Amino acid sequence: MVGFLVFLLIAWLVLSVLGFVIKGLLWLAFLGIVLFVVTAIFLWVKRKATGAAR
Repeated sequence: MVGFLVFLLIAWLVLSVLGFVIKGLLWLAFLGIVLFVVTAIFLWVKRKATGAAR
């Protein structure tokens, strides 16, 4: 599960960079940034919850 979330973080980062490189796809950059932040928060909360249970 963590590996999949890390993959998503990398995918959102690539989409953000592509959005900034291609001027017409600036919306893609903002979408990538939002999805990156949401996924990172989800991963952080999930790891905190499993760490606290141990």
